[in-house]
Amino acid sequence: MARLLHALLLGLFGAGIVHIAVLFLLPLLGERDAWSQLAAAADSYTATRLPSAGAGAPLPALADPLFEAVACRFDLADGPVHVRGEGAVPFWSMSVYDRRGLNIYSFSDRTANDAQPDFVILTPDDLVALRAELPAAYAESIFVEAPVGEGMVVVRAFRPDDTWRHVVDGFLDSISCSLR
Repeated sequence: MARLLHALLLGLFGAGIVHIAVLFLLPLLGERDAWSQLAAAADSYTATRLPSAGAGAPLPALADPLFEAVACRFDLADGPVHVRGEGAVPFWSMSVYDRRGLNIYSFSDRTANDAQPDFVILTPDDLVALRAELPAAYAESIFVEAPVGEGMVVVRAFRPDDTWRHVVDGFLDSISCSLR
């Protein structure tokens, strides 16, 4: 019985040490999220190239070496965000994330008009106001309702091999992320 009590006390003591260590590591690990890294690398509404896996850059790296990507931070308190791009790549996809990195919305070139990225990210209230007076620039855009304040949009493009590098680079360089 004494051995069991000793093992339980030793286990509780070990768990306490682990919990204290985790508490001390939280501030360090909290500054390494994708939002913080992107904020340190570029301003809001700036399409920023994400590095390939193993590049060792300060931004979050892509896990799949066959994809290239750009990311853009935004704040919907400033108004709707218009994301556009031009070019023809084998495949592209777009994802909207909130500040914590939770995926809010995703779609690909298979659902976009003319397979070109042209979408507007806005709050539900902004969508109602915008539908009353739709600007001509938004006539072909896909509207993404995002009930968030701050967020990120990531546009990924598939690069099957190095012969596509120039085409994919041109496509990703054309991505713009701007306020209305």
